[in-house]
Amino acid sequence: MSISNKHLSGIDLDLLPVLDALLLRRNVTHAGRDVGLSQPAMSRALNRLRSLFGDPLLVRQAGGFTLTPKAERLAPQVAAALAQLGALFRDAPFDPAIEQRTVRIAAADAQTLLLMPEVMRRVSHDAPGFRVAVESYGPETVRHIQQGRIDFAFALASSPLPPGAESMVLGVDRLMLVTRRGHPLAAGPVSAEDYARFSHAAITIFGDGQSEIDAALAARGLSRTIALATPHFAVALAVVAATDYVTTLSEALSRRFGDMFGLAMRPSPLIPEPFSVTLVWDRLRSADPALVWFRELMRDVASTVYR
Repeated sequence: MSISNKHLSGIDLDLLPVLDALLLRRNVTHAGRDVGLSQPAMSRALNRLRSLFGDPLLVRQAGGFTLTPKAERLAPQVAAALAQLGALFRDAPFDPAIEQRTVRIAAADAQTLLLMPEVMRRVSHDAPGFRVAVESYGPETVRHIQQGRIDFAFALASSPLPPGAESMVLGVDRLMLVTRRGHPLAAGPVSAEDYARFSHAAITIFGDGQSEIDAALAARGLSRTIALATPHFAVALAVVAATDYVTTLSEALSRRFGDMFGLAMRPSPLIPEPFSVTLVWDRLRSADPALVWFRELMRDVASTVYR
């Protein structure tokens, strides 16, 4: 039976380094030293290789051994096969400058507006082969992270992690009541009753209408009117700047765009506690060098944005 008809599972791959040494050294003793085998063991290995390939491979002549024509053809193929096998078990050094990769992130515009300009500035300089694709949150986000279709998602530290997920804190933020600068609530302290007195532009990323705020109002026997519900933070900022509506947004985002939109902000009396912004990914891809590099880049940029 020729080697092409043999099952790979029936071939001893330990013979490959032996064959490579024999073809290179053309001497059983010297090849044995290279692979750490005695001369009898090398002779037995050579006999097995001859049987496997149906060819003498090495032929003794007056000046020593010489390779058969088949062995001559095998020599570069065996060397290449060993190099490829070695690469399977050896991590290639990661170089962001030459990496070709698309990183997919689930995010709201609050995070992308704050982080992506500087992230992409650094990516364009340090990793020009990287592409970043941002998509909105949806009912399939968790499953897509687990399947590797999304590499990262932003979340709050208080949000329960799905099975198999890991997270990293990017920074600390807090909620602010945001209005236009000429608004009646633009100066002085803001009460829970003030929240209920004015219509709101509410952020509804998950379709819950900022339920924590509604729950805090309900605990005080109050409720609010939602004039606009939108998943886009930038829309809420622009609408509040043009109306007497109010909105509740992160301090980092409000400060970044406060001057642009002419906004005033006051600490929220309903949810005064700070919260941690985290980056979430699946544990199975935790050691991926490209993703490790990218999340460290995100953490570095976030350290300039959040407290």
